[in-house]
Amino acid sequence: MNPYTSENLRNVAIIAHGGAGKTSLAEAMLFNGGSTARLGSVDNGTSVLDSEPEEIKRKITLTSAIHHLDWQGKHINVIDTPGYANFIVDTKACLRVAGGAIVIVSAISGVKVQTEAVWKYADEFEIPRVVFISKLDRERADFDRAVGEMEAIFKCFPLVLQLPIGKEEDFVGVVDLVAMKAMRYGNDQSGKFSVEEIPDHLQAAAEEAREAMIERVVEADDDLMEKYLGGEEITVEEIYRATHEGTMTGKFVPVVCGSALKNIGIQPLMDLVCSCLPSPLERPLQIAEILAEGEDQELIPDADAPFSAIVFKTISDPFTGQLSLFRVYSGTLTSDSSCFNSSKDRKERIGQLLKLEGNKQIPIDKCGPGDIVAVAKLKETVTWDTLCSEKAPIRLKGLELPAPVISFSLRPKSKGDEEKLGSALSRLMAEDPTITIDRNEQTKELVISGMGQVHIEVTVDRIKRKFGVDVELDAPKVPYKETIRGTVSVQGRHKKQSGGRGQFGDVWIKIEPLPKGSGFEFENKIVGGVVPRQYIPAVEKGIQEAMIGGVLAGYPVVDFKVSLFDGSYHTVDSSEMAFKIAGSMAFKKGVVDAKPVLLEPIMLMDINVPNDYMGDIIGDLNSRRGKVNGVEPMANSQLIKAQVPMSEVLKYAPDLRSMTGGRGMFTMEFSHYEEVPSHLTAKIVAASKLEKEES
Repeated sequence: MNPYTSENLRNVAIIAHGGAGKTSLAEAMLFNGGSTARLGSVDNGTSVLDSEPEEIKRKITLTSAIHHLDWQGKHINVIDTPGYANFIVDTKACLRVAGGAIVIVSAISGVKVQTEAVWKYADEFEIPRVVFISKLDRERADFDRAVGEMEAIFKCFPLVLQLPIGKEEDFVGVVDLVAMKAMRYGNDQSGKFSVEEIPDHLQAAAEEAREAMIERVVEADDDLMEKYLGGEEITVEEIYRATHEGTMTGKFVPVVCGSALKNIGIQPLMDLVCSCLPSPLERPLQIAEILAEGEDQELIPDADAPFSAIVFKTISDPFTGQLSLFRVYSGTLTSDSSCFNSSKDRKERIGQLLKLEGNKQIPIDKCGPGDIVAVAKLKETVTWDTLCSEKAPIRLKGLELPAPVISFSLRPKSKGDEEKLGSALSRLMAEDPTITIDRNEQTKELVISGMGQVHIEVTVDRIKRKFGVDVELDAPKVPYKETIRGTVSVQGRHKKQSGGRGQFGDVWIKIEPLPKGSGFEFENKIVGGVVPRQYIPAVEKGIQEAMIGGVLAGYPVVDFKVSLFDGSYHTVDSSEMAFKIAGSMAFKKGVVDAKPVLLEPIMLMDINVPNDYMGDIIGDLNSRRGKVNGVEPMANSQLIKAQVPMSEVLKYAPDLRSMTGGRGMFTMEFSHYEEVPSHLTAKIVAASKLEKEES
């Protein structure tokens, strides 16, 4: 690895939908840059970036990976990102620290929904980008259609810099519209090419495309526009300079093309990355909060400034332990030093700094502004913590994570693995903050939630591989509750005589409903000491224990009041236990006559879908007993706000994906409890009784 400065550094994320060829392109760039000795293949399992066993098995990128190469005097950090919806939060995290992006648009499938999603992420972070039209060697590949689709969907102005030579299996190279030369490649994946004159059958198309390219590129520079309108010739150097300017300002997006698998068109793309995508010095300055003053300041990307960085990813490495990946924004950090974690208010010891090469690391001595490096075994640091100089403590803004969309009940297959499972889950949550774990106190289940079913399945695979714990997944139980609609007064009398001292407790209680959300209230109305004062707490305790399992289906009873107003006692046989049992008996008997009903949790949902799908989604929500509260128009979509019973949307994520072709997104949170319709109560009660019999 050659030495480099911040000015010569490029942090480039490769983004697109799953299956577009991001990893194949990254492998081709690394091979052409000399960082790898052979062209890695996803299909053959030889990729240095998709190295996790789960990735090799599924042949998709599940987690971002970083490698580097040197090209034309520039040092390029290549960030290969996931493209499938279940893992796309990782892509957003990488764009948070990237400087530029290569967006892949497949010449076969065009712009898919996840490419649209990551393009919006790049907009959010103001990331300059270039587009690579891929898979031109494949059947049904169409360059013009792909360019037209990206223009229509991304609402951008493509600056086409190349034309393909040949179609489908006859694709052999590209026409460079700036130099007006043809680059013809061999069929050996070596990346070697010859520069030739443009083929006669493409000459007219190339001249027309070059004129359109110049018309667009001069829009980035007023002086160049005047020169062009004045009929003067625009030089190659002026085109390159204006292309850089237009890319940085977002006036247009440069477009090149090729085939990653055949290693065609990769070097011109790498040239474009070096000339058009920004160094850390050209990016907008990061805003940080000065902790001592509570004010904001801009971080100058200067090697001599106070050190500041943000941790954007955590990896649980089986050999080096926990790796923290961070992006430096100012100052310099050296190996075997220390820094301050301002998010945890803790000093951290820095051991050996590491440069990532896929799943391998190489030691480095120091890092400066723009660098993306890793360090092992930080004690307090987690993802999105700020590392900085202890003398100048600041805090950088992290990333707001989306709410999980699907949940499963999780339990170890072996009862002795509970402790190991807990340790495994805590380490995996550090690595993947979109995984959440919750223990439902009512159902006694451990519930794992994530961004989709594949996300959960991959997590389960990792638990087994990394920590040796086999687990089972089930749909989580719906935490139903019970309440009452009527008022009753009832006696609970416990009398037991078995020789010697007996047991005696006698109470009269009134049970009445309370408004929704009130919980449980107990009132002591005893007068005259008919129930001695020391036994009254036992009566309340007996009721509280009995209310855990209601009379309909054994669910907790809520929103009611109990008044203890009468009773009797025995001077010898009465005890706290006797009155506790009497209170429990009275409650169980009284609830049966107090018109018990079943309650179900209602979820508040925000569902964002393209305009064309709104009618179908609303119809589906109605079929799930949902209530649509309103619809808000968004950019090219509609936001449907609805309330839906939890039991109807336990597996809504795959259903919505199926209904919208993957273009719909939703968030969901608990709202309140409502009474279950009478025709469904019998089914729930029967299912609960069957479950108890089987257990």
